[in-house]
Amino acid sequence: MKREVGLWIDRRETVMVSIENEVEVTRKIKSNVEKHGSEKGSSKEKDPNISAMSRAEDMIDRRYENHLNDYYDGVISFVQDADSIMIFGPGEAKVELETRMKQKNLGEKIVSVETVGKMTDPQISAKVRDQFLR
Repeated sequence: MKREVGLWIDRRETVMVSIENEVEVTRKIKSNVEKHGSEKGSSKEKDPNISAMSRAEDMIDRRYENHLNDYYDGVISFVQDADSIMIFGPGEAKVELETRMKQKNLGEKIVSVETVGKMTDPQISAKVRDQFLR
């Protein structure tokens, strides 16, 4: 049985459309990742405790990156047995997921990585069907 999967992904959620034997199943995976932003301002530049602030920001950055990697690993766990995977979405998450999949020796299953904007679930499903059910 051939299983083909399309993933619309950003850092907040993934919409996964799986097609197996022409049967389509859609699943959503939430990241639960807080929006990441670093404090940037002139007051920081004058602060004598800058090294302590830098260490705290580094820790926050590492925690954020680890949380994203856990999210990507969760997505990968749902698609690792797929024969073909297309990845699309608006931001960097699609490239980060592609990199993570290549690290796990799943890169050969990726048929495309494409930048698209925000899409509705029906638009995502139609795009995946168009790719795999031609």
